[in-house]
This record gives sequence, structure tokens and C-alpha cells, in this order.
Amino acid sequence: MFSRRMEGVKESATIKMAALARALRKEGKKVLDFSLGEPDFSTPPHICEAAKRAMDAGFTHYVPSAGIPELREEIAIKIREENRVDVSAENVIVTPGAKQAIFAAMMSILNEGDEVIMLEPAWVSFEAAIRMAGGKPIWLLRRDKPVNYDMMSSVVSEKTRMIVINSPNNPVGYVMEERELREIAEFASDHNVLVMSDEIYEKIIYEKKHVSIASLDAMSERTIIINGFSKTYAMTGWRVGYAVAPVEIVNTMLKIQQHSVTCASSISQYAALEALRSSQECVYEMVSEFKRRRDLIVRRLRDIGFACEMPDGAFYVFAGISTLSTSSTSSTSSSTSSSSASSSASSSTSSSTSSSASSPNSQNEQKDDVAFAEMLLRDTHIVVTPGSAFGNAGRNYVRFSYAASIEEISEGMARIEKLISSH
Repeated sequence: MFSRRMEGVKESATIKMAALARALRKEGKKVLDFSLGEPDFSTPPHICEAAKRAMDAGFTHYVPSAGIPELREEIAIKIREENRVDVSAENVIVTPGAKQAIFAAMMSILNEGDEVIMLEPAWVSFEAAIRMAGGKPIWLLRRDKPVNYDMMSSVVSEKTRMIVINSPNNPVGYVMEERELREIAEFASDHNVLVMSDEIYEKIIYEKKHVSIASLDAMSERTIIINGFSKTYAMTGWRVGYAVAPVEIVNTMLKIQQHSVTCASSISQYAALEALRSSQECVYEMVSEFKRRRDLIVRRLRDIGFACEMPDGAFYVFAGISTLSTSSTSSTSSSTSSSSASSSASSSTSSSTSSSASSPNSQNEQKDDVAFAEMLLRDTHIVVTPGSAFGNAGRNYVRFSYAASIEEISEGMARIEKLISSH
């Protein structure tokens, strides 16, 4: 009845958790949601004003499928000046969100059975896009330590078509340094594979510096840069993303866009244009606040007993729960909440994380992070994302988003500390 390609594709675990948080709030619960994959800031007023001006000027119709020329040119300028990649507007396609760019690129490049090297833990939608395009994800651990040439060589085959990287990273928060990127570039060149580089969090970075792999020698001809406006400018609902790639790839992606979504919203594109052309002070202020929140949540999580690295970018902490007391992290059989939303949480987290497992013992191994997320939801009304939703390497971890106020972080950590100390 359904396409075979959809058999291995599960619902997005992160979107599911956000829906559960909304359901609990409707029941009157005081929910603290640390599963959010979007900034909790409002879109800056000058960007909203640009959208209003566009509407008033009558820019409410179809626009070119690849994007309005002014925005494509401005993106190309940004990529040349900031990312040091020599591109023109012809290398740019504007899409309804970065996720659409990822999907269109996968559909444009992959044939049935092609393999894509995925560094895990990985954002949940990469695997889905690969599978929907007929490809096969090949997992390679990249959590605490950089990958190198030999590690990638251990999983390459004649079917390998692409490697996907995401820096700054969701869910771990690492930032790839130039040395690691050069290893990936050398590997990609030697094995004639493409690199998809998701750089959506490039501006949300703290002590380190963002380097685009496409800026390295000869890599622009084999790199697809994915980026957008959702994270940097708090524009998640505007749905404007883009890809920068060799012209032949962009033209193939354009066919998919023409026959599916047609174009990104005209109004949103004029808002995005304003975001690029105007002062970036709003971005600096947001990142400064994220850094303040990062420092607080990492300190409190470590105080409670979680094992976590200090994230270098994005707005997530990938916290290990193995260091917590056994009773608070093991699979529990205690009665669940009578709330329908809490019941949904159990089934949702369990199904989403089980789909990532591939080893025979995966169900036993992955119980802890799912049970812990269920316990937080049931006993403290705190929403987090189980780490195993991001692949096998995420077992026994949970992802905390610090797209929440200082007050919410402080209260959330107090609730968790009280819960852990009572077990």
C-alpha cells in the first residue's frame, strides 16, 4: 500500500517531543521544554518590517523557483566574503527551509542503493532524507573525538556517494576545526565523493571559529553547503533556507523545486534579504545570551551528575546519564501518568529511538535514555529528547536545548536535581 522507501522512515523525534510539550500545556501543566530546535527569541523587528513593506508593495505572487535574484546575489556575496568560497548567484538555490534543500539535494544526487557516510550522533532528518531518496546511511562515530582519513576509509565502498557533516553540530555542539575538515576533504577527493556540509548554526558559535569545508582547495566543486535563516535570525516559521553548490547540482535541485513546492515564500525572501543587508547586532546579542545560558546549564548539569562537554556551537547540550544513579536512569516499570500526553510520550520516544537501533542488543542497550526522558516528563513535566533518537551513538544521552530563558533553565535544573536526589 505504501512506498518501500518509507518503510525505514520514522516520524521526527524532535518535532514529536515539541508536540507533546504543547499537549501537556493544554492540560494545564507547567511544562519546561528543553527539546526545542529553534531560538526562543522573536524575529528582529526590522526584518518583520521588511516583510510588511514587501506585502504593501504587492510582492505576494509567485517568484522565480530558484529564489528572487536579489537574495541569490546577496547570499553569494555572503558566501564569498564570509565563507571564502568563490561562487556566484547561479550556485545558489533558495528553498522553503534548509530541510527542503537537504531533501532536494539528496533526491538530485542519490541513486537506489547509493551509500552516504553519516557521522553520528546526527540530526534526525538526515537519515530520513537519505532513505527517501533511495540511499543507505553508513554510520561512523563522531561524538567526542574528530574523524580522520583512516576512520572514513574503514566504511567506504564502491557505492559511497556522499559524506554528510554538520558543524556546528546538532545534537552534540562540537565545531569541526580546519585539521579535521582537511582530512574529510582529502578523503572526499581521493574517493570521488561529494560532501554535504550543513552550516545552519554557523553564526551560533562561541570560542571557536567556523570554517566552511568548501573553502579548502578544490572542495567547492564537490561540496553542497546547506544554510538558512531560521537559527541565525530566529526565523524558523518564515521557512527560508538555501543551498550553495556546483551549478549542475543546483539546476537538478531546481527541477525538484519547480515540480513540488514551486518556490520559497516571496514575502519571506524579502525578509531574508533584509536580514543579510542590515546590521548583524541582533545576531551578536542573541549569541551572547545563548553563551550565558550555555554556561549556566552545563554547570548545573555537571553539578547534578551528568557527564557533558562544553558545546562550542549551536544551542544544545548532549548530556550523558550513565554517571547518574542507577535507579534514576534504568528502565522503570512504575505506573505512568494518567495524562494522555504523558502516555503519548512513552510510545513516541520508544518508537522514535528504536528505529535508530541496528545491533541485536539495541533494545536492552537503549532503554536508559528513553526511560530517563519518560521519567522527566512524567515526574517533573520537563521535556528533553532521548539521545538514541540521533543514532546508536546517542544511547545513554539526552539532548537539552538551551533555547530557554535563564529563569526556565534554573527552575528546570532545580526540578531535575530534586528528582535525582530522591532516587
